[in-house]
Formats: sequence, structure tokens, C-alpha cells
Amino acid sequence: MNHDGSARRRIVVWRHGQTTWNFDGRFQGQSDVELDATGIEQAARAAQILAALAPTAIVSSDLSRARATAEALAKVTELPVALDERLRETFLGTWQGRTRAEVEELFPGEAAAWLAGGLERRGGGEHMTEVADRAVAAVLDALAPLPPRATLVAVTHGGAGRVLIAQMIGLPPEQWKVLGGLANCCWSVLSERPGGDTGPRWVLTEHNAGTLPQPVLSDDR
Repeated sequence: MNHDGSARRRIVVWRHGQTTWNFDGRFQGQSDVELDATGIEQAARAAQILAALAPTAIVSSDLSRARATAEALAKVTELPVALDERLRETFLGTWQGRTRAEVEELFPGEAAAWLAGGLERRGGGEHMTEVADRAVAAVLDALAPLPPRATLVAVTHGGAGRVLIAQMIGLPPEQWKVLGGLANCCWSVLSERPGGDTGPRWVLTEHNAGTLPQPVLSDDR
């Protein structure tokens, strides 16, 4: 999907680059796993593309994989990076650090519900609606002081990014599964439209964009 020049403010939801746990198929959650060599290259390459959108501000999850991704764009644009822990990935409790095969063996009921599109807590962690609420609040707080037609880049994670997008465009939770996941270092663009008495609304004008299609290696489905 393409950008619409009539849009006002924009939000670019950008997922961090690859980590070794992504590559190994391990659930990361809020474990502070750093970018691997591929992820560092992905962030540098994507930053060159995103810089062409002339971002106004950058806000990022404070986890190192997101922060390093955001700093790649900061290096190109000379913008500061504001850190906000509300953009962290879903806390997954006992799932964190385990592979999908291990989770399916140890927690078969939870794994089956997750694979079916459920939003329930995994491993005693967060409900996905809680993740969406905090991520949306972080983005709206970062956007509030920016001028009209500003572009905010929000650097986050696969699961958090997907539910952030879904809630921003007004999808009810039971329909969140219609959105595909974000691949490493790919992004989606939300564009503001007038909403009359209800205030502004947000439209998904680009989803899971990058230089080339990438596999989705993520805590998200």
C-alpha cells in the first residue's frame, strides 16, 4: 500500500532487527537480547530508507535490540531517541527463552490457544490487550507535542507492534489476527485522517514494508 499525500501526521511502526534468539526460534518477550550481526546490517540498511521519510522524532522501546535499531536511524537523521518501556515486547513469563517445540511440550493448552489466535496470557505474562493499551499510550504521548504533518518513528517489537497497529486503526481484539506479523526491521505506516466529532482516525497505509520480503521470525504468530 502506498502513502497518501493528503495525510496529516504519520506514525511509522518499525520492528527491531534480527537477534540470535529470533534466528533460533526462541521466544524473547522482555528478555534483553541484543541484535546479531545480521540485525545490525538490517537496521543500517532500513535506516537509509526510513530517513527518506524525513522523520520528525524517534521513540523506542528501551530493550537493547530496539534501542540499537533506533540508534541506526538516529545516526542518519541526527535526531535524538526517546526511550519508553511501554513499547517493550509482551512479557511472556515462563515462555521466555524457550523454543516453540519446548513451549508446545510444556504448555500444550496455552500453545494451542496462541496458535488459534488467542490473546490470552502466555506463561503467566501479559494479556495482549494490556500490551496494546500501553504501546498506544506511548505512541500518542510521543506524538502529542509534534507539529502537524509530523512523522513519528516508533521502534518496537513484533507482537507489540502488531497489536499497537490493530488498536490504532480501530480493529476489535477478536479481529487482530487478520494482521500479519512484522518481519525483522520491517515497518508499517499509519496515516492520520480527519474524524469529525470523534477526532482523528488512523489508517494503515503500508504494512510490513522493507527492501525485500522477509520471513517473520518472531514471538508473534
